[in-house]
Amino acid sequence: MSYFSDSFSAAVDLITAFDPDLYQVVFTSVSISLVAALIAGLLAIPAGIVMALNQFNGKQLIQHSLNTLMAMPTVLIGLLLYGLFSRLGPLGHLELLYTPTAIIIAETILIFPIMMNLAIAAVTAADPRLVPTLISLGAKSTSLAIQVAKQTRFIMLSAVITGFGRAIGEVGAAMMIGGNIAGYTRTMTTAIALETSKGEFETGLALGLLLLFIAFLVNFILSYLQRVR
Repeated sequence: MSYFSDSFSAAVDLITAFDPDLYQVVFTSVSISLVAALIAGLLAIPAGIVMALNQFNGKQLIQHSLNTLMAMPTVLIGLLLYGLFSRLGPLGHLELLYTPTAIIIAETILIFPIMMNLAIAAVTAADPRLVPTLISLGAKSTSLAIQVAKQTRFIMLSAVITGFGRAIGEVGAAMMIGGNIAGYTRTMTTAIALETSKGEFETGLALGLLLLFIAFLVNFILSYLQRVR
């Protein structure tokens, strides 16, 4: 018990002392996940709105595919991207392997189906009078989608925040294609795995506490958005 309490105390000291190496990892992790969430949001939310507003052949298949992708193991995403970005892969000439860009791509792929499904659910759960009213007022295609997005903006923002929360906790793909390079591609989750394997439990615990705090903050923002909706 004393070992854990001493380690916890040392972890808190690292956090309150604003250890530069510790917060470099936090900054890298947050910035990568934030960019991934924004990119995924810009792609997934319009796609989800369009899919929810239209009926077409293959819609049910796309929905099943999204549900399947939500359950895809992150290591599988990492494996596929490693094959694409490795020196002998079809995209090897881009030299993306072991870069922050590679992690951003992996996290974007990971959270895209989650955010698109949330966007679809937001439109589906909206007031059933919303779309007919907008159509009766002359809204068509693009303008209709924009107005629906405005009316469900808080839920759409919640989808982006949810995606960010999922991305920042990702470890498998980030380890495989990021390389866990200090000061460059080392995220909070990969650093926790590394520090724990090295026996630096205090540093891993400090990062874990910071990750827990960020998760709490994300959930607090989500709760607030749900109240003001």
